Amino acid sequence: MDADEAKGETYEEEHVHVVYEQIASHFSSTRYKPWPIIERFLRELPDGAIGLDVGCGNGKYLAVNPDIFIIGSDRSSNLASIAKRHPPHSVVVADILYLPHPSRAFDFAISIAVVHHLSTSWRRVEAIESILQTLRSGGKALIYVWALEQESSRRGWTEQDEQDVMVPWVMRGSRKAAHAGEAGGGEDRTFHRYYHLYRKGELERDVQLAGGEVVEAGYEKDNWWVVATLRTVV
Repeated sequence: MDADEAKGETYEEEHVHVVYEQIASHFSSTRYKPWPIIERFLRELPDGAIGLDVGCGNGKYLAVNPDIFIIGSDRSSNLASIAKRHPPHSVVVADILYLPHPSRAFDFAISIAVVHHLSTSWRRVEAIESILQTLRSGGKALIYVWALEQESSRRGWTEQDEQDVMVPWVMRGSRKAAHAGEAGGGEDRTFHRYYHLYRKGELERDVQLAGGEVVEAGYEKDNWWVVATLRTVV
């Protein structure tokens, strides 16, 4: 690993991984409703399909389709512990760049709101390649990333804004804890997470650089998404 990539790994440890370990329970409580396109992708898979949820968070997508089997993974051990509450699906702690799965072994993969946490262009492309390499011939991956173009959202980002940003996560203090006199119990705490906001067309470009082919692409709820396959080498 060269110096720039080592720096990127250290940066993500501080501004992504440590943060999610601290906010895991609160974050999980806000993530419960499947998004329509992701739900459709999972429900349209053939019965018995076996796949991955890379960066599964609290595991809210693991049980969407009871006729498939998913192995979830997350870099946060606290989130992975929460995701394990969705048997019979399996969950492991793993980094997206170092997935512990065999190559060309799975029918599908999803990775929702994960790749944008990688702090360099090379690491984002490498993350997508890591996902695509797990797919069998004909297997498909659905990948979501936050969009830069969010004029209609509460965040209000536009094409003129910076793509690399720190996004706050606020944990409100507990009034009950404050009344009980617990240290810091009544105080709000703000954590900042690193995001790379994707421009229109950038995700498709990264998929191609990662050795993939885009089957379908679109925009949903301030996110760019693609369905991609591993490019066939003739």
